Amino acid sequence: MPLWQIYHPVGTYKDPASKASFAKDITKIYTDVGLPAFYVVVNFVPLQKEDLLVGGEFLEENPFIRIVITNIAIKMPEIDEVYARFTSSVDKVLQPHIAERGYDWEYHVAETDRRLWKINGLIPPPWKSEQEQLWVEQNRAVPYDHDMKLYDQVQ
Repeated sequence: MPLWQIYHPVGTYKDPASKASFAKDITKIYTDVGLPAFYVVVNFVPLQKEDLLVGGEFLEENPFIRIVITNIAIKMPEIDEVYARFTSSVDKVLQPHIAERGYDWEYHVAETDRRLWKINGLIPPPWKSEQEQLWVEQNRAVPYDHDMKLYDQVQ
């Protein structure tokens, strides 16, 4: 599941419409490669001025946005061009929501092992599988038969 945690000063993203627009643009990055929309979770985390320091200093002028992106559903191959393509798509999404507003920002992307991920107690189906396509169509986790050999050995 892609999880985006957007840390921002209080008041930066205060209306639901701006949050929804930002989250829809983020979601499109993932639905464009075939993932279900419901995989994408976006958390807006407002911070008081006294709770956000950069370089050990409080920021007086420009809002600073810090984004932590955790990808789980797909592990990118360790190929520079793939990383560049993904970060370029992130940069494009950030343009209208951060850059064009004149904010400063930073982000990083972490990838979590897919084997440590479940939704509603279900192991998500393999990427681009028939079962995952059902999840895309229904936009929710749907029980399915899957190979439980590894999980049966643990219990």
